[in-house]
Amino acid sequence: MQHKELKEFLDTKVENYNNPKFIESDPIQIPHQFNRKEDIEISGFLTATIAWGNRKSIINNAKKLMELLDFSPYDFVINHENKDLEKLKTFVHRTFNGDDCLQFIKSLKHIYNSYNGLETIFENHLENESLQPAISKFKSIFFEIDHLKRTEKHVSDPMKNSAAKRINMFLRWMVRTDNAGVDFGIWTSLKPSALSCPLDVHSGNVARKLGLLTRKQNDAKALLELDTRLRALDADDPVKYDFALFGLGVFEGF
Repeated sequence: MQHKELKEFLDTKVENYNNPKFIESDPIQIPHQFNRKEDIEISGFLTATIAWGNRKSIINNAKKLMELLDFSPYDFVINHENKDLEKLKTFVHRTFNGDDCLQFIKSLKHIYNSYNGLETIFENHLENESLQPAISKFKSIFFEIDHLKRTEKHVSDPMKNSAAKRINMFLRWMVRTDNAGVDFGIWTSLKPSALSCPLDVHSGNVARKLGLLTRKQNDAKALLELDTRLRALDADDPVKYDFALFGLGVFEGF
């Protein structure tokens, strides 16, 4: 497909999937249960963290996690006492277990108390109009308090060649504003143009079939290649094409 044809094709697919119906079957439905900014971003971050594997399982376990947080994630993070953390030890999603869950709550409390929240960290460490360096810095801040070494694997680092799919998805949720009400756009200090596509098996395979990606591995180098191609299609809102790539792969078996 030529550039113009490809853009028209993908723009049509974005319209097909970037709508409220998308929320019904996607983990983004979890933060959509909340109205307060901090509740949205904490529930979104925790949901994105466990967003691998079966989508139904992801959604069900994210719902369980919100229940464990008394459906008030920000209040729980900020005001919990040690005894409140005991019930979190029962949580498990694949390799993310109760110990990891406890660590995440403690690290989030540290970030809100010491750094004025999640958005501030990403805003302060944006480099060359890219959020990938900020993700790496975020990881170092997230684990600067005492922590279990095993939990580090649940936050990806683009500087170690990770595509960081889950945290890029979370950033899309927070930063990107759309007219359909799917993504939240509550982090107004950052521009959608700095976002990177959440690259996974589905979006990667579709991108290769469309000639948007040549690298075989889904890593940071592949992400840079895909970002470059998507920004050529829409410099202001490149990750809107995540809806097209994901929809083509998951719903259409493209």
